[in-house]
Amino acid sequence: MPITSETLEFLMENRLQDSRAWFSEHKSRYRELVLKPMQELVAALSPGMLEIDPDLITQPSINRTISQLHRDTRFSKDKSLYRDNCWLVFMRQKKLYDGLPAFYLDISPRGFSYGMGYYQASSASMTAARELILGRELVFLTALSAYEGQSLFVMEGEMYKRSRYADQPEPYLSWLMRKNFSFNRHSKDLELLFSDRLAGELLEGYRLLAPVYRFLLAAEARRPHPEASDTQHKEGGAS
Repeated sequence: MPITSETLEFLMENRLQDSRAWFSEHKSRYRELVLKPMQELVAALSPGMLEIDPDLITQPSINRTISQLHRDTRFSKDKSLYRDNCWLVFMRQKKLYDGLPAFYLDISPRGFSYGMGYYQASSASMTAARELILGRELVFLTALSAYEGQSLFVMEGEMYKRSRYADQPEPYLSWLMRKNFSFNRHSKDLELLFSDRLAGELLEGYRLLAPVYRFLLAAEARRPHPEASDTQHKEGGAS
């Protein structure tokens, strides 16, 4: 079954109730309205995602490709028990790799977003990426061409206020000055979100970003990797 308006209504109601007892009483609705559509979407996307990267995790289960609704509030001032968004993520095994980029879809009553990038890139990842950019490496030039050749996704991520690369050409500066990389499309097109076309549209977009993903993987391969941390990939939406 596809994502429906009832999916978003459940996410909102569960967040407003913010009660373990209420969630437990309505768990069958959660499984039918939220979990099952997300599992079916992961299954539909998986063959195409494995063509992009055979090492991506594609198991359609919670905490593998699908987020749970319960929030980890240990390090947050917001002590709400539940979030009103749900996401799916395609990334490599976190136990084997640390801090990798991922493809994602995030849905909420406010709309949805999808794309690819880091939730929070390490300084080592960004340093390695800059080395590839400054070295005019082919993997970056291919990523740059792919990004500039499309209009669906926007590059986002906090930027340094002071330029460190005044001698670099303009197209490179928005890459060099980032503290983080994410490439996102934000939409309120509920007709698409609720339609059978969603998986195809998502996969088409992910394929557009595949050269950029390979650039980020090249940066990851270039930097030293400590043992994988237990840091959660994301607490909120992946943008």
